[in-house]
Amino acid sequence: QMSLSTTIGSITLSNCIYNASGPRTTTIEALSKIGSSKSGVILSKSCTLKSQNGNSLPRIVNKIDLGDKFCQGSMNSEGLPNSGIDYYISEEAIKTLSVYNKPYNISLSGLSLSDNVEMLNRALTIKEIAAIEINLACPNIPNKPNIAYDFEQMNEVLSVLTSQPLASTKPLGIKLAPYFDLPHYERAVDIISKYPISFVVTCNTIGNGLFIDSEKECSVIMPKGGYGGLGGGFLKPIALANVHMLYQLFKKSNRSDIDIIGVGGVSTGRDAFELILSGAKAVQVGTCHWTEGSNCFERISNELIDIMNKKGYKNIEEFRGKLQTYQPNASLNDYQVKSKVNNKEKQIASQTNESFPMTLN
Repeated sequence: QMSLSTTIGSITLSNCIYNASGPRTTTIEALSKIGSSKSGVILSKSCTLKSQNGNSLPRIVNKIDLGDKFCQGSMNSEGLPNSGIDYYISEEAIKTLSVYNKPYNISLSGLSLSDNVEMLNRALTIKEIAAIEINLACPNIPNKPNIAYDFEQMNEVLSVLTSQPLASTKPLGIKLAPYFDLPHYERAVDIISKYPISFVVTCNTIGNGLFIDSEKECSVIMPKGGYGGLGGGFLKPIALANVHMLYQLFKKSNRSDIDIIGVGGVSTGRDAFELILSGAKAVQVGTCHWTEGSNCFERISNELIDIMNKKGYKNIEEFRGKLQTYQPNASLNDYQVKSKVNNKEKQIASQTNESFPMTLN
């Protein structure tokens, strides 16, 4: 029988597809919509110790058309608007969300290590919270460094948080920034592997993108001089690389027990399939959830099931992490790549084993 079930740490998910922390997660009402959907988890907004409004408006660009084979692109500099940790672990939140009979996970993003310690210890005492995701990768807090790029600070944060008295009672995971260079992957894995981390989420937005209104000759969002985190379709190839690289490196370091959750540019079942093929045990949806709403989880899940049926897979473990290196006659046809060169140029390219110019529609 076909199944999309998976495990993250010690918790079982009936569906490996669920929401990313961020879009449509700020209120209990919004989280309830996720609960009533096909999302395998209810994941809260990344919360701070106290409630905050986030950065100045306008701070979001979405529905950037990257073609019908890609998730729409997005950019945001929200700055963690949220209602504070006590709201997300309140009796009202727990009572409301418990009726959906699926894991309720909390995302923490303290403005200091002491804030993260305080929030972690509060969340650990709530039995109904299944797992805790610690966001080390928000690029949109003015004058606050991205911890995932500061390896000394990452080591200190993980050392302190995992040594809390109740830290071993729930699966603890961390959300990472996108890495681009092999030594950075290796350094991150070396640090994470030292600690009892159950899962990593990769990856958060690509920090400090910039969109410009050429007519007004200005940036299109206000915070941070117009800089924001790039997500959606912009992120997908980076997310695939991060998932696959971390999957290989954790395996090499004898920490295959650290589960990988892929996120970035997921809007179709194929996107989810590719992340799982790269090594992800679960897949989060952010930008698509933002633009389409919670119905996206059922659609993406059904599309993933269709792909698995066609390939003869009964569960995700039958293909997870089985990505092969280049095979003869592999192509980019799935992305509607069309050559803009003539046949003579194609012939020359094939003879010299070089690529030829392409454009994405």
